[in-house]
Amino acid sequence: METGVDARWLDGLEETARQALPAPVFRYFQQGAGEGLTASEAREAWRSIRFVPRVLRDVREVDLTTSVLGADLAVPYAVAPTTLQRAAHPDGELAMARAAAEAGSLMVVSSNAGTPFDDIGATGVRWWLQAYVPEDRALAEPLLTRAVSAGASAVVLTLDTPVVGTKYDDGPTVWYELDPSLLRVNFSDGQDEAAAAAKARNLGTDDIAHVRELTGLPVVVKGVLHPDDAVACVEAGAAAVWVSNHGGRQLDRAVSTAQALPAVARAVRSAGDGSAQVYVDGGVHSGLDIMGALSLGADCAFLGRLPLWALVGGTEQLHRMHEALTEQLVEALRLAGARTPAEAVDAAAPISPKGL
Repeated sequence: METGVDARWLDGLEETARQALPAPVFRYFQQGAGEGLTASEAREAWRSIRFVPRVLRDVREVDLTTSVLGADLAVPYAVAPTTLQRAAHPDGELAMARAAAEAGSLMVVSSNAGTPFDDIGATGVRWWLQAYVPEDRALAEPLLTRAVSAGASAVVLTLDTPVVGTKYDDGPTVWYELDPSLLRVNFSDGQDEAAAAAKARNLGTDDIAHVRELTGLPVVVKGVLHPDDAVACVEAGAAAVWVSNHGGRQLDRAVSTAQALPAVARAVRSAGDGSAQVYVDGGVHSGLDIMGALSLGADCAFLGRLPLWALVGGTEQLHRMHEALTEQLVEALRLAGARTPAEAVDAAAPISPKGL
């Protein structure tokens, strides 16, 4: 299968999903906060990166193996957490997990998932839990404990949601038609009605240490755009900093992740003992985007909406998505003169408008 053909196929997944999904579900997946400026600019931000390929390199063998929190993945990209996966396809998180496992990648499971953690873990996928901190910290403990018992190997602590960003909606919202069984099945009964169950508006670095001590797992902090915040998180014990603007669903007009990544990566490399990793999401839709993320300093790129669009076609379509991304990335690295994800930093260094 030609890489160019699959590139066009990947670009068409969103329109295929638009035609297949109920309008409120598609709108929920697609929409950003406010006027949607940050959400709409994400893909173009990756396209704006320009590379300086290297030559006279032996690129017969390209090895995509990537170490993420001490575990080897077959590829330098993974699946970001998204809600309502069972609204995209009945198999939901199970299809997403099976495809990620087959690709040798990993999956981050939303705390709002509609599939029990034990069932996700039984697929054999390497997975992390995405979690929010509630006002009453103790309310988070049962969910975290269940995730640890089911085999989660890290906790992704979302930092950018003290309140949920307002979405401008021009039609019926998904919540009016939603089957309650499609989400939050791993929470205790009555959790949402409990006092102080709302997301904490007073997050601090001590919350990072608390989650790490409670679970015994590495903590990844997600939603960081400022280098100073990244340093504070690393100094508080975060194992990795995830550059994210929540898919443009929180503060509209926030900087794109492609723009924020280089400064955050530099800050993280110089913080602590230098072992903390850097991840990024936000509009990553192709092998070239993944190489761009690697070249700007990310250890791993995470995919949000693209796997959701592919999920509409179930596990088979997700398999094809992974295969297409891998083929594109291998070709991009070869053309850039790189044999590994790490070499992308040297072989595909972005340039400024002023030149080299």
